[in-house]
Amino acid sequence: MIAGHFGLAAGVKAKEPAVPLWALMLATSWLDVVFVPLFLTGVETIEKAPDATGPYGADIIHANYTHSLFGAIVLSLVFGFVARRFWGDRAGVVLGLVAFSHWVLDLLVHRGDLPILIGNVGHLPTLGFGLWRYPAVSATLELLLVLGGAWLYWRAARATAEAAGGAQRARADLSAALILIFGLGTLAADLSGFLS
Repeated sequence: MIAGHFGLAAGVKAKEPAVPLWALMLATSWLDVVFVPLFLTGVETIEKAPDATGPYGADIIHANYTHSLFGAIVLSLVFGFVARRFWGDRAGVVLGLVAFSHWVLDLLVHRGDLPILIGNVGHLPTLGFGLWRYPAVSATLELLLVLGGAWLYWRAARATAEAAGGAQRARADLSAALILIFGLGTLAADLSGFLS
């Protein structure tokens, strides 16, 4: 779902032009950034889902710290707090919410592997609507997020550039094209194993 996360970040940039795009991209993948060292040390793990029909969305992710509901809230608050020191209160709130959007989007696609409490304390039921069981549906959702985010970004960038003239319009078009290419490339990489 990384492409979908990036599409959402591009869409938010359209509404929050003062927030740097790179910070939005980092925010939307923040839970995964923290997940990587925990995965590399064996604290959090990944296994193949028994009902997987291909590699796209075929994993059950045991991210009991980074992707628990409360873990995601804590990590998002930390990200937002640090961001506000650099770009102000509004940007901090926006970036904290974008960081938490990762968990919300994962809730849609994950196969019931998102714990509620950090460390899965109490072994409460885990969450996830499981759209990864339906690769065509989840890939379509990601594609819509990428296309919608790139379009919103392009529209906002073009409106800002209109007053500045030709060079700025060309820059807005190029930036939006690069965001679209990046998002589609990321989605294609995710789907390549599924389609082969």
